[in-house]
Amino acid sequence: MKLKILSFGGESFSSDKVESITLMTGTGEITILPNHAPLLTSIKPSTLFVKYEDMNWKDKREDFAVWGGVVEISNNQVKIMADMLVDIDDLDIDKAERARVEALELMEKFKDSKDKMDMEKFIEAEDQLLKSIAQLKLGQK
Repeated sequence: MKLKILSFGGESFSSDKVESITLMTGTGEITILPNHAPLLTSIKPSTLFVKYEDMNWKDKREDFAVWGGVVEISNNQVKIMADMLVDIDDLDIDKAERARVEALELMEKFKDSKDKMDMEKFIEAEDQLLKSIAQLKLGQK
């Protein structure tokens, strides 16, 4: 099975020898295997795991944190366009933890505001929280 992952940040991954892909969609976690039925669905912030064979026919596994995006499965090809793609090797746990704490503080600030809540800023803080949680989960692997 072929896989191509692209992100808006420029990060990417591709392989022509993929055995399985596990990711979280809007309806729950799925594992994509060869000859999977055609599907177009959204990706939720989560970790994504790819099992594949490298150039030397050795089994490998790549782990990524994704924020969101879209996955298309068709004709034994999987295409993923992700808003964020962080490889476990590029992960900065301390930075992700600081972002999580900051997001929680911002959300609390906007939630407890006596004035009218700035919903746009609350949603931005929530998005930041989801990104950092996906990265922290990747760090636990």
